[in-house]
Amino acid sequence: MTDSAFLNDPYPFYSSWRAAGPLHWNEDFCGGAWLLTDYADVAGILRDPRCSVRRAGGWVNSSGPGAKSDLREFKRIFSRSLLFVDAPQHTRLRQVMNAGFKPQAMLALAPTIEAIVDDLLDSIIERAARGQAEFDFTDEFARPLPALVIAGMLGVNPADRAQFIAWSDDIAAFIGAPTPAMDIALRAQASAVAMSIYFRDLLPERRQRPGQDLVSQLLAAEATGGIITTKELLAQCCTLLFAGHETTRNLLGNGMLALLQHPHQWQRLIEAPALLPQALKELLRFDSPVQYTGRRLKADVELHGQVMKKGDLVIPLIGAANRDPAKFDAPDILDVNRNQGAHLSFGFGPHVCIGAALTYLEAEIAFRSVMRRLPQLALAGTAHVWGRNAAYRSLETLPLRFAAAHAIAGVPAHAALDA
Repeated sequence: MTDSAFLNDPYPFYSSWRAAGPLHWNEDFCGGAWLLTDYADVAGILRDPRCSVRRAGGWVNSSGPGAKSDLREFKRIFSRSLLFVDAPQHTRLRQVMNAGFKPQAMLALAPTIEAIVDDLLDSIIERAARGQAEFDFTDEFARPLPALVIAGMLGVNPADRAQFIAWSDDIAAFIGAPTPAMDIALRAQASAVAMSIYFRDLLPERRQRPGQDLVSQLLAAEATGGIITTKELLAQCCTLLFAGHETTRNLLGNGMLALLQHPHQWQRLIEAPALLPQALKELLRFDSPVQYTGRRLKADVELHGQVMKKGDLVIPLIGAANRDPAKFDAPDILDVNRNQGAHLSFGFGPHVCIGAALTYLEAEIAFRSVMRRLPQLALAGTAHVWGRNAAYRSLETLPLRFAAAHAIAGVPAHAALDA
């Protein structure tokens, strides 16, 4: 799962694995893990109470000799994150963090996202007016948009977004390595610690002058017992900053590439923008931003006649499940009209992605505005480059071009939403 052929297109591999059987033992994951390819099995494991997300310690320790001592701080931060705790701790933390992602909060956030989208597109179109009608969609749009949004939600300086992205990339590189090497783990630890210090330095000011941002909400929860310690609070801040833009930027990039590789689908959306909410679900299914996750078994589990032992690591392959022909007709075909059951790109069960509504909101505003303002958008050759991360499927570069004469400058995003 680390060679270029797989990273560029994992779906033929998933198909061949599924054809060979629904359950596979693979030695590449932290000393060995069970890989699940079928939709029903992946969904079942994700909601099975016998499966635990508390895998941070073993995962970090697998990085090599000295990991237990040299990566102690990384484990400390990871082990307190919402992503890696079970109930009842997970239930308590999720109740606290849900407040920032309620429908009314998302509604209030929409104008801010619209303004950011407009600013980014204005810059792209203004450069085109000077003869630069090619741009890198990843670098100039998909990366900065969600980083700026989550920075605003956390009440931190948007000018620091390059640093946020760099920290997050280091952590994603660790999570995306089936068995992370020590140098990758050490970089991830350094970034996690730097992120934690960044938020720690914000706390005194937020305690004195709380606002409506997520950090202030977590501090209020600490005062009422929803957050137990400052270390736990800082771990959630790091989680929000990391997870708050990773999925969205990958959906924007992967989705745009898929649409432009299927121009009839892109044209269908331009002609019928009301299809966009449904189309976003199809884009998430077709090329999931998160390709797999992990669970540690708390008890023996029998599946397809095979007993998976307590303590075993299980890898639900979300990308494979989303292309399971037993669930989706012609799963390798992109169809923005598809309405055929739920994708698993945001997970399933108690750990379903807390920021799913935010990702949908950002993506809908972004794609509507791009369709409205750059209707003749096209791939600039075949120069896109996939990242080297098996878990977080993302584009390093996505060169696009458009006819500057047909681009629409200065259109407010709300106008695009009303189109």
